[in-house]
Amino acid sequence: MNNKKDISKKYYIIAATASLVAIIALVIYYFFTGFSHQQQTQYVYIDDNDNIDSVFTKLSAVGSRHGSSALCTLLRHSDYESDIRTGRFAIEPGDGVITVFRRLKNGQQSPIMLTIPESRTVRLLASALGKRLMIDSTTIACALIDEVYCRQLGYTPQTIPAMFVPNTYEVYWNTSLDKLMQRMKKEHDKFWAGERTQKAEAIGLSPDEVCTLASIIDEETANTAEKPMIAGMYLNRLKTGMPLQADPTIKFALGDFSIKRIRHGMLTVESPYNTYQNEGLPPGPIKVASIKGIDAVLNRVAHDYLYMCAKEDFSGTHNFAVTYKEHLQNAARYSKALNERGL
Repeated sequence: MNNKKDISKKYYIIAATASLVAIIALVIYYFFTGFSHQQQTQYVYIDDNDNIDSVFTKLSAVGSRHGSSALCTLLRHSDYESDIRTGRFAIEPGDGVITVFRRLKNGQQSPIMLTIPESRTVRLLASALGKRLMIDSTTIACALIDEVYCRQLGYTPQTIPAMFVPNTYEVYWNTSLDKLMQRMKKEHDKFWAGERTQKAEAIGLSPDEVCTLASIIDEETANTAEKPMIAGMYLNRLKTGMPLQADPTIKFALGDFSIKRIRHGMLTVESPYNTYQNEGLPPGPIKVASIKGIDAVLNRVAHDYLYMCAKEDFSGTHNFAVTYKEHLQNAARYSKALNERGL
């Protein structure tokens, strides 16, 4: 009799153990196997408009059928729905369901590499940033033209482009507007610390004024080697009280950078950016100045030239002149070349 009880007990233990092993195996398969079968890292972007259903939809597009099902089960049976974390979340090949769950639950997002473009207007800059970040481009644009907001950063809507240094930065996709602007201000201050500020003081310009002049030079030529020469010419004009007479500022004042040829009638446009009618620098940069443009101003070539005119060979470089008479001769050759091309 005892033998039968022992055998029954033995079978019971074996059955219970087998059941437990099966459950453990199922749990491991269901929750600890890979979430995605993708061969490359995938990213899921969760914004502040998402709810648990839209999050499931985004996850299902990346995960396998059983992986998505398991993750959805975990999320639904946690308090995730009441505290959905925004961000850009990486799903690596081989990541288990539990790993992805913890990453989403704890908001362990992956940063992005954000490049600040050399934009011609703050609206174009805002548009470029809005395409890379969770922040709406309209929100960024409105902030950059808001007098009070710009003042808090130490700028005006006219000078705010000078705060942006066109480099690549590691940021979080869901960074707030204020954090983004504070980061840009911090990077600006780091960029200008030390030697660059000293060089700016040596030529009698503030960093904002350097950026303003650099933005004009950037629009004058794409030839980096020539930029210090052009910088020297404009600094000579500033020193003598001569108007800058920079064609790119006319294009900015007219709101049309596609203009191929500045005609006499355009020079009368009423604008503080019209450097034919107003002496000195315009109120602010006409674009986000390039680092090469900024350094060209800080390392300008010292010379006596006061005039320049695009070369008639359309090489993108310029003829420089000390006297107005010589300049007129250069201008006549260029004008003839334009006419021959029907421009």
